[in-house]
Amino acid sequence: LHANGVQLRHIGELDGLSPVVRRKVHKAVELTRNNDQLILNVAFNYGARQEIVHAIRRIINEGIPADQVDQTLIDYYLYTGGQPDPDLVIRTSGEQRLSGFLLWQSAYSEMWFTEAHWPAFRRVDFLRALRDYTMRHRRHGR
Repeated sequence: LHANGVQLRHIGELDGLSPVVRRKVHKAVELTRNNDQLILNVAFNYGARQEIVHAIRRIINEGIPADQVDQTLIDYYLYTGGQPDPDLVIRTSGEQRLSGFLLWQSAYSEMWFTEAHWPAFRRVDFLRALRDYTMRHRRHGR
């Protein structure tokens, strides 16, 4: 990943993970910090509700007045702050729900569901999702 310009970011809480895993995540994030070709978010110990609570607590701890809190500010304080919202969310394993994944960020994302489980999800499945996505008319909530 490092050689390909991929910047690795962790979303979620490292608390509760083993010290070895925490060190490895920190090392990978630091090693790829300056890469700028692609951002790859890796979610360990992640839940969207937990993420939103974490963002609100950070806003409160920084003393930001309630009348200054808006969607842009909350976006900034989420784990994915500074990143664009996903255009497409691909859900594998035949489930037709988000299961607590990027609830805020995927509000206007297109959804694509497949029966394939993640380890069996192949390039052809990805291309099928992209082809289907390009056929959709995006309105972004309008």
